Amino acid sequence: MHKLLADKPGKQILMLGNEAIARGALEAGVAFAATYPGTPSSEISLYLFQISKERELYFEYSTNEKTALEVMAATANCGARSLAIMKHVGLNVAADTLMTLAYVGVKGGLVIVSADDPYMFSSQNEQDNRYYGKLSGLPILEPSSVEEAKTMMTYAFELSEQLQEPVLFRTTTRINHSTAGVSLGPLVKPVSGGTFNKDPFNYVTVPAVSRKLHAKLLKNYEQAVQFSEKSALNHITGEGSWGIIVSGVSYNYAVDAVKDLGIEAQTSLFRIGFSHPLPSDKIKTWLSICSKCLVIEEGEPFLEESIKALAQETGLNLSISGKGPDLFTRLNEYNPALVRQVIARYFGVAYTPPPSLDLSDLPEIPERPPNLCAGCSHRATFYALNKAVSDEGHAITCSTDIGCYTLGFLPPLSIGDFLICMGSSVGTACGFSKALNPDQKVVAVIGDSTFFHSGMTGLVNAVFNNHNFTLIILDNATTAMTGHQPHPGVDMQELNYEGYTRISIEAVVRAMGVPDIHLIRPYNVKKSTAVFKKALSFKGVSVIIAQERCALHAKALKKLHGRPFYISSKCQNHRTCLYELGCPAFYLDDQVKINPEMCTGCGVCAQICPENAILPIK
Repeated sequence: MHKLLADKPGKQILMLGNEAIARGALEAGVAFAATYPGTPSSEISLYLFQISKERELYFEYSTNEKTALEVMAATANCGARSLAIMKHVGLNVAADTLMTLAYVGVKGGLVIVSADDPYMFSSQNEQDNRYYGKLSGLPILEPSSVEEAKTMMTYAFELSEQLQEPVLFRTTTRINHSTAGVSLGPLVKPVSGGTFNKDPFNYVTVPAVSRKLHAKLLKNYEQAVQFSEKSALNHITGEGSWGIIVSGVSYNYAVDAVKDLGIEAQTSLFRIGFSHPLPSDKIKTWLSICSKCLVIEEGEPFLEESIKALAQETGLNLSISGKGPDLFTRLNEYNPALVRQVIARYFGVAYTPPPSLDLSDLPEIPERPPNLCAGCSHRATFYALNKAVSDEGHAITCSTDIGCYTLGFLPPLSIGDFLICMGSSVGTACGFSKALNPDQKVVAVIGDSTFFHSGMTGLVNAVFNNHNFTLIILDNATTAMTGHQPHPGVDMQELNYEGYTRISIEAVVRAMGVPDIHLIRPYNVKKSTAVFKKALSFKGVSVIIAQERCALHAKALKKLHGRPFYISSKCQNHRTCLYELGCPAFYLDDQVKINPEMCTGCGVCAQICPENAILPIK
C-alpha cells in the first residue's frame, strides 16, 4: 500500500511538501487529477499516478497543461472534485483555458496547483503567478508550511464549490521540496460518478453568453472578498505598531526574525494565506494601528501594491515598503538571514549579524555545472551533428528546447543557440530559416515529450510554409528531465500499465507531410553522422528521429546491458574523447581514464578514439 493511503487519522509522518499536497487532495476526496510534469510540482503527480492503481482515482499525464486543465474542467463540471497540477510556466500554456473557465465556472471543486520557482532552480523564468488570480478574477490560496499545504487543500476544494469557480493553489519551491512532520486526517472516499446537465446558454462561450458570464464572475468575486475577510488563513498575531504583512514560506522566516530580534511587543504580524482577493477591510483596520508597515513576499510586489492602494483609499499616511534598495529584492528566494536583516534595518533595531566563517585558508570549491548523464544518447546525437557540420564546413544556428538536452548548449558539445519555452525550438527555427542567409544551416532540437507537448504545431507550420531547416527529435522513450514520467510515445506495457495507446512519432511526422524523414540510433556514430550530412543538404523541412532509451531509465528498467569501457595502453593522450565528447565518466589522472562505476557501456567514446585505445572491460 502506498504510504499516502495510510488511513490513520492523527498519526504524524514525515512528508515532502509535494507529498503533503497529494495527501491533502486525497483527504479532500479528489476523484480526478491531470498534469503535465514540471519541477517543482512533479512529485505530486507521481504520487497520484501511483495511488491511482490502488484507489478509486482517475489520473492522467496529459500531453500539455492546457489539455490537463481542459480535462479537469469537464470532470469538475460533472460534479467531481478535480485537480490540475503544473509548474508556474505551465500555467502560461493553460492560460487560454483558465481565463474563460473563470467565466464558465465549475460544479465540483477544481483546484489548480501552480508551483512557482523563485531563483529558477529548474525553470526559464521566475514569474509570480499570483497575477493570474488578478487577471482571471479567481481566488488564490498560499500555504506557508508543509503541514498547511496539506490542510489547505481541503479548504481549497470547499471554497471552489462554494464559489463555483476554480481555485489557484500557489506554492513555491521551498514549500514543494521541504520536508516536515504532517498529521494525517481522515481519507474521504472520492465521488467519481458524475452527471452533466446540458445548459449551452451558460456553457458555450459565444459573445452573448460570455457577457452574461462575466457579470456572474464579478458577482462571485465579491463573494470571494467576503470569504477572504472571514478566512482564518488571513490572521494577525501581536498588537504592536510595527506592522509586518507576509505571505508564503517567508511567514516562518518573519516569525523567527521577530522572536530573534526581541521585538514581539512592538510588532503586529499579518499572515496572508488567502491572497486574492485580499481582505481589504481587515487590512485597512490593521493599517490604522500601524506606524509603519513592511511587506515580505517573494517575487513581485503583489501585496505591496495593493496595500499601498488600500492605505491611500483610507487616507492613511504611513510608510509602507517592501521591495527596494536596502529592502527586499524581486529576485530569487528569501532566507531567514535576509528577512531578519531587513526587518532590523527597516524598524531601526540594533542587530549585528553573526560573523561569517573564515574560509580564507580553504581552497575554492570548483564549480560543477549540470551535465548530461554518462551514456546519455543526446551526447552521441550532438557529437554526430557536430562531426557532420565540421566535415561539410557548414555554419549552423540551432534553436533548442526544454529538456535534459538543453544542457547540450554547454561545452564541449555547444549545441543550442536560442531557447524561449516549451516547443519554441520548432517555431523559432521557422523564423531563423527565413531571416538568415540561405548558406546558414538552421537546426532545431526537441525532445519526444516536448514534441507532443507543443512541438507539433510548429512542425505543421514549417511544412505548410515551406521553411528550410532540420528538426532533430530526441526520442529517449520517457520524460527524462522531470523524473521519467510517461508521454504518448511511451510503451506503457513496459511499465506494467495496461489500457494505453502508444503514438508513433514517426507516423505523426509522416502524417504532417514532412518530405525528408530519417531514423537513427545515435550510439552508432558513423551512420548517424552520415544521416546528418544528408539531412542538412536537403532543401526544405527534414526531420531526424534519434531513437535511444534514456540510460538512467534503462538502468531502472534493467534494460541496460552494455559493459563498461576502459582506456588501454594504446592511448596517446590526445584527449579527443574528453574535449569533443565530455562524458562525465571520464576523469584525468595524467591521462584520461574512465570510471567503470559510471560508464554505461554505450561505446560512443570507443568509436571516436583516434588510436582505438578504448576497449570494453572483459
